[in-house]
Amino acid sequence: MKDLPIGITESGVIHTSDDEPFDLDTKFRMVKESGVYDYIDKTPPADQEAEYIRCSEKYDLPIRTGGWYYQLGENEDLLLDNLRLGARLGSRMHNTQITMYHKDGHLITNEEVAETYLRAYDVGEEVGCVSTFEVHVNMWSEDFRRVAEVAGLVEKRGIPYRMTMDHSHVIFKIDNPKEQEVLDIRPSVESGELKLSPYEDGNVIDDWINGGWVWHCHARAAVPNNPKNIWAKNPDGTVGRGIQYPFIQPKPGEYHSDWDEKNLEPWKEAIRHLMRYHLDNEKSPLGQISTEFIPGVDYGMGNKYSIFEHSMACAKWMRQTWQDLQNGT
Repeated sequence: MKDLPIGITESGVIHTSDDEPFDLDTKFRMVKESGVYDYIDKTPPADQEAEYIRCSEKYDLPIRTGGWYYQLGENEDLLLDNLRLGARLGSRMHNTQITMYHKDGHLITNEEVAETYLRAYDVGEEVGCVSTFEVHVNMWSEDFRRVAEVAGLVEKRGIPYRMTMDHSHVIFKIDNPKEQEVLDIRPSVESGELKLSPYEDGNVIDDWINGGWVWHCHARAAVPNNPKNIWAKNPDGTVGRGIQYPFIQPKPGEYHSDWDEKNLEPWKEAIRHLMRYHLDNEKSPLGQISTEFIPGVDYGMGNKYSIFEHSMACAKWMRQTWQDLQNGT
């Protein structure tokens, strides 16, 4: 049967944001003992490289992927250093976030994103750890329309475009006009030019999948018009945007809003679409999926459910879904 490794981002190996973080050895042990993960997803600071390698070897748990975020004009050279670091750790891919604004304040252009991608491509090919550009809020790609535009610029150079699909950032904007106003995608959504729901023909998630661009995936559940994270605030006093939804029924007092399993179906449907594409296409580039339930302000900070338990529940669901698809059920 076709392979599809499932991993976890290291920041998801935590119960709640109020708990004392686990030490690194404990994190690796928890992931290994869970029995549902094939690897851990992390690009550590360079001075912690040896300790990550030690834990990876001790628990026979590869650091298959990693990632970080970058600002053009500030630290883009760090991306190239992290590709080299990832290669030394044994990582195959480096999830790459590029912030929407340049250090000098301008909204970065498609051409600037493409040139950054091409620089990373050359280094990645050289060292064996390739860069995958992520769809993510607060990044250039929060205007989802730009992904295909940048991919086109890259492919015109005869280079494959590689991306990380984190569709939680799409799903939470469904039926959410205020969030659609970020980077002014609301008119395109309301006109039908930009389709967000995985149930609509020609939706943007399917466009990415069918384009053969999805080399990596981050799996963090979100629902249409996802409740804001009212239990966490930014320094300016605003509450979290709300891009994480419990995967299983929270216990009383663990979550700030009503929970309904049916709300997860659009998010799950997009995962099914990605898995079906991977199963049906011999040249599918998808290398793995990492769960990414995290304790940030816009995500799970302040919530009382165990982020690690919900991550494992999601991983189990994905494993079962993948098996069912392979079995034709």
